[in-house]
Amino acid sequence: MFIIFEGFELIFIVSSYIWRTIKLMKGISLFLGLLVSVGISAQKKSKGPVITEFGEVYQVENADFKIKPSEEFKAVFDIMDSPESHDEINGRIETAARFLNMHAQVGIPLENLKIALVLHNQASKDVMDNEAYQRHYGTDNPNRGLIQALLDAGGQVIFCGQSSNARNIPKEDLIPGIQLSLSAMTALIHLQSENYKLIKF
Repeated sequence: MFIIFEGFELIFIVSSYIWRTIKLMKGISLFLGLLVSVGISAQKKSKGPVITEFGEVYQVENADFKIKPSEEFKAVFDIMDSPESHDEINGRIETAARFLNMHAQVGIPLENLKIALVLHNQASKDVMDNEAYQRHYGTDNPNRGLIQALLDAGGQVIFCGQSSNARNIPKEDLIPGIQLSLSAMTALIHLQSENYKLIKF
């Protein structure tokens, strides 16, 4: 009987240990889940203040690489790629909106943010107004609002004249405000001579 009792006591001790371990693991899991949820909520993107419908960016706290609000940022975006889908916004165009929003969020005034976009090759379809885009693809241009917002913010949008002829997209089919250049190369060289820095992503 003593041996049996001793066996039951051992089982009880082991069971209690397992139960406490399970409770501890549940507590740890709950704590880790809370940390993850806090981390995710702290990493939400935000739009604006320049382009309010596009260009979500993360805020970066305590950045080591410092910039001054008085600095002038001039960027030219070389955009030649575009999604195969005719209903999808071109993320490379939206990069320009992200550029404006992220710098405005840290205090760089809009007058110190100069952007130009040079579109050519596959991105040629993205410069068409809705009427022309409807003729080609049967739907509105998903980039129409984004490009208009960039123009309204003072950005230059420039279309390659060589792509215009090669892809049969005349000036009359462009979104109003887009400039037609001799070529993408011409525009890129000229803008860089005016101290615009080339961005290709």
